[in-house]
Amino acid sequence: MAVSFETLAVIVLAGLGGPLLAIAGRRRFVPVVIGELLAGVLIGPEALGAVDPANGTVTLLGDIGFAMLMLTVGMHLPLRDPRLAGSLRSGAWVAAIVAVLAVPGGLLASAVAGTGHAAVYAVLLASGSAAVLLPAFQEAGVSSGEVMTVMAQVTVADLVTIVSVPVVLQPARAGNAALGGVLVAAAVLALLAVSRLLASRHEVHRLRRLSKQRRWVLDLRLSLLVLFALGWVAQKSGTSILIAGFGAGVMVAVLGGPHRLSTQMRGVADGFFIPLYFVVLGARLDLVGFFAHPGMLALAAALACVNTAIRLLAAVITGHSSAAALAASAQLGVPAAVASLGLAEHVLAPATATAIILAALVSLAICTVGVELLVARAETAGPLSAGAAAP
Repeated sequence: MAVSFETLAVIVLAGLGGPLLAIAGRRRFVPVVIGELLAGVLIGPEALGAVDPANGTVTLLGDIGFAMLMLTVGMHLPLRDPRLAGSLRSGAWVAAIVAVLAVPGGLLASAVAGTGHAAVYAVLLASGSAAVLLPAFQEAGVSSGEVMTVMAQVTVADLVTIVSVPVVLQPARAGNAALGGVLVAAAVLALLAVSRLLASRHEVHRLRRLSKQRRWVLDLRLSLLVLFALGWVAQKSGTSILIAGFGAGVMVAVLGGPHRLSTQMRGVADGFFIPLYFVVLGARLDLVGFFAHPGMLALAAALACVNTAIRLLAAVITGHSSAAALAASAQLGVPAAVASLGLAEHVLAPATATAIILAALVSLAICTVGVELLVARAETAGPLSAGAAAP
């Protein structure tokens, strides 16, 4: 059945639930994604039934939103920040310790819930979210060495866990997923090489100037072309569009596109496709089943608690602060990917996907506490440093 403008209007209206809920509460404690997911549950089959998430067109639009979400995750990796290289060793070391601790954590979560999927939970616990942390740090105006170590940690975690998601969800197709991932990576490297080769040519500079003057939006058009082309390669080669979206985002992060590209992409992605994705994902969740099964409540609690605990333990081992550990606990892209792909491939039950998403939302609140503590530390250090320098 075709999707009508009425259905699209309902989805967009539901997407406004995110900003409205954020306005109703304190914005730093109420991420817009919470309102979008709850609105999706409200209009989905479990409640009003206004939107059918199984509809082919709705599914396609949701897939585009998913690809754009992963693109923005990749774009937010601070790969061109020269300070990242200096923090990479310590950040990678913390990420490795978290990954090791995530293995028994995944086994514990699996045992608590009785659902299996220990490898899936381990990948979830090892993941990070540069797409959440980088804007938070930029808005707070903090960029200390400790902050850059946290960013290096979550960058490494993002790169490793996102690639691992298709493999752990369907181990029987791990070979196809790995091969498809290699093909997508090869396509990204080839496009990077071509882009670098053409970047210095006079004709390219002239074309981009014309695009800016005449509002052709060529950078955005080419970015979307790359995204959809990589998505086609991913689908044909048997891997997930998750890899395609993330690969396109990493490509933009490496090349360092103009500021207007980020603004344009944010308008397209954050203004329509990503809220639509979270609304559709919310429509596929099962809050009734979640609250009806104590095992699912236990799973959400276990994932949230273990996620925080292993980062605090890693901070103790490496000598980092608890504030940095709490900030690094943010998770969004990987849990959303696991929930979407797990539901699409019928690997996860809707109640299990709901538990995973709820645990991720708890991690955002914990991350907020960590960021605020780091900001307070920076504000305290500033006057002290100034006082020490005074005659």
